Parts: sequence; structure tokens; C-alpha cells
Amino acid sequence: MEKQQEPLQRGEILGAVEALREEAVSKLSELVSYPSLLGQEAEAQAAVARTFKQLGLEVEQFEVDKEKIRHHPGYSPSLIEYKGRNNVVGVHQPKGPVQGRSLILNGHIDVVPVGHPKLWSTPPFQPRVVGDRLYGRGAADMKAGIVAYMTAFTALRNLGYEPAATVYLQSVIEEECTGNGALACLVEGYTADAALIPEPSDEGVMSAQLGVLWLSIEVFGIPVHAAQAQEGISATAYAQYLVEQLRELERAWNEPSARHPVYCNHTHPINFNLGRIQGGEWPSSVPTHCKVDVRIGYYPGKKAAEVKAEIEEVLRQAHASHPQAAALQYEVGYGGFQGDGLVVDMEQPLIAMLMGCHSDLWERQPAQRAFTATTDVKFFHLYGSIPSTCYGPSGSSIHGIDEWVSIDSMQRVAAVYALFIARWCGLNRLH
Repeated sequence: MEKQQEPLQRGEILGAVEALREEAVSKLSELVSYPSLLGQEAEAQAAVARTFKQLGLEVEQFEVDKEKIRHHPGYSPSLIEYKGRNNVVGVHQPKGPVQGRSLILNGHIDVVPVGHPKLWSTPPFQPRVVGDRLYGRGAADMKAGIVAYMTAFTALRNLGYEPAATVYLQSVIEEECTGNGALACLVEGYTADAALIPEPSDEGVMSAQLGVLWLSIEVFGIPVHAAQAQEGISATAYAQYLVEQLRELERAWNEPSARHPVYCNHTHPINFNLGRIQGGEWPSSVPTHCKVDVRIGYYPGKKAAEVKAEIEEVLRQAHASHPQAAALQYEVGYGGFQGDGLVVDMEQPLIAMLMGCHSDLWERQPAQRAFTATTDVKFFHLYGSIPSTCYGPSGSSIHGIDEWVSIDSMQRVAAVYALFIARWCGLNRLH
């Protein structure tokens, strides 16, 4: 749509979004106050459903049906059951003529654990506003993004318009560990001409994301009394040995010659994170058992099956070369992420329009960002043939302590989304 044909001017959109600032902060504070950790998403999802209903959307809620998705190539092994854990979708069908392209606005409601609460300045699920920052677990990742697309939709309605095409507002579970929530939406038949996810991106447009694989290594040693510790074989020590062998592979994948071209300018794109270690039984006994959970990043173009094979070969060789291999056992297991990476076509119409909306509102081009993490974009991109990317607000301490999001940035993102909806979907005047 040509700019001179647009029914809305820049000032109207900015004014309508700014008028909703207090409401947006209130809504974000409410969402942050719900501790929507894995398996505890219900209260936050109920709040999202209420807001969708207030926006005049048809609200659809459904549990992830594991039997429908477990044979899908995008499925990741689930960690807990899905009973009582709903995805929430707000559906807009235009009352006026359909004259634009359909759109999915997707966000995840789940948050990661807070770490030790004593490290937080204030309780992590007690939202706190200091100047431009709203603090709390999930504020940036990514409840502010959900509020941003709610604000965009509300701003257009308050200006007297509706999108002239189908729009799905999705709030999904399990983005932080499997992505099965977004996958379930795809399998249930929610599709569109484009999809955007307002993941925190410092108002940049995502150009690529890594693949991510979760694995566990379970080790069994030989226990003896600590007084004769030298005669036993510590399971915890052997687990650490295996992890160090994996570090060699991490270092090799980070070598400039081994990098995917999109990640040439990153200082350290690949990370093997030892996220959890559990082992030992008694201070005076050499540990007989240890389990470590590791997150593996890998480049676009590789498949999870290939990465598993490389990892397992490194572990096999490490075990074979250990002087006490005959007395040691280990097992590799997989649960959680098995999500491949991707590269976004930055020349496609979706990206051109999104970047144009940003530059028209803020008179500067948005940065292009290659993510070193994974997002639910993979399902739209790899399995739905839906043009898609991430574009979201600025924040900090994501997955860390005292996580925060910029309120100003959340509002700027909302304005860009409002303009994007107007251009991508077209607008009908409400009567």
C-alpha cells in the first residue's frame, strides 16, 4: 500500500499508542506477577484470554495434544504432561471486506526459573517500575512483547479501524524448553501469510537463529569410603571429564573457519552450557552416580540428528581413551529442545515492510540480528512455509537476575506493529 493511501498518519499512530501507555504498564505488571514457570502457566494464560476477549476477539484455548505432534519433525521430547496447560489464541475475523494479508502475532507466556531469589533486588514476580524500566522475571522475555501486540491491536481499534484480514494473536507455552506450544498451533491448523514474534531484540529484526539441542549424560562410578577415595572412581569427576571433552568440540565449532557465514562477526556464537549437575549420595562416599544436563548450540543447516551423532562420537572416544573406562558407564538421554536453526530471507516482502515501518516511524533503519538462541520462528519458517521473524523491545538480564524491559521501547515496538498491521492486513473503518 502506498504511503499516501494510508488512512493513518504517523502522529495518529504514535498518539494512540502513547495514550495506552499506562494501560500497557498495568497489563505487563499483571502478567509479570503470575509466575508462569513450566507447568504453572494457567493464571497468566487466563489473564491473556480475558484481554483477548476484551479486544473483541474470538478466544480459542486448547491443550497441546502430544499424540498429534510427537511424530512431527519439529517435535521436541516433552518434559512434563500437558493436561490443564492451554495455548490461548485470539482470532480476529474482519467484519468489513477482506482486502489484505493474514497475520500471526505469536508470543510465549512461559518463563525460565529465577535462580536463587536472594540475588534479586526485589522478588522476581513482584513487578517494579524504576524510570523507564519494568523489572521482573519474564518482563523482557517475553511478556512485554505480548503486551506490545495487544497495544498495537487496541490502538488501531481506538482509532476506529480493524485489520482487513484474519489476525491470530497467539500466547503459547513451552517456548523456553521445547517449542511444542507453537508447534501445536501449527498442527491445529493456524496458518497465515506472515508471522511475527516480538521476542526481545533491541528493536532489531532477526536475520538468523541457531539450532538448540538439550541432552543429559548420566554417569555411574565405583563407590568406596572416602578414606580410600583413591581406590574408587567418582561419578562426578568422570561427568566433568566428559563435559570437558565436549568443550573441545565447542571450541572447534567456534573457529572462524568452521562458522556459518551469518555468524562470522560474532565473537563466540556457539555455546555448550552445563546448565545442571546432580550427583553424589554422601559426603563420606565417593559418588556412584552423577547426571549433567547440557544445552548445545549449533549452526543453521545442521540437523539435530547430525549433532547428536557428533556429540555421541565425542563421548564414545572420550570414554574409550579414559584409563578406567572398563569400570565406568555412561548413558546419553534427550529431553527438551531438538530445534534446528534457520536463516531468514531478508529480501522478502515481510521483512521489507517491517523494516519500512520501523524507519518510517523512527527515521532510522533497524539493525539485523543473528540470534545465538532459538525461538518459535523455527516452526513457521521450517515447517509452515510462513514468512516470519522476530522484532521486539529492548531489555536486559534475560534469563538472569533483575531482568528488565524498557517501557519506552515496548511502546515503540507497539507503534511499529500497529503500522505493520495497517499496511500488511489493510484496514476497514469500524462503524
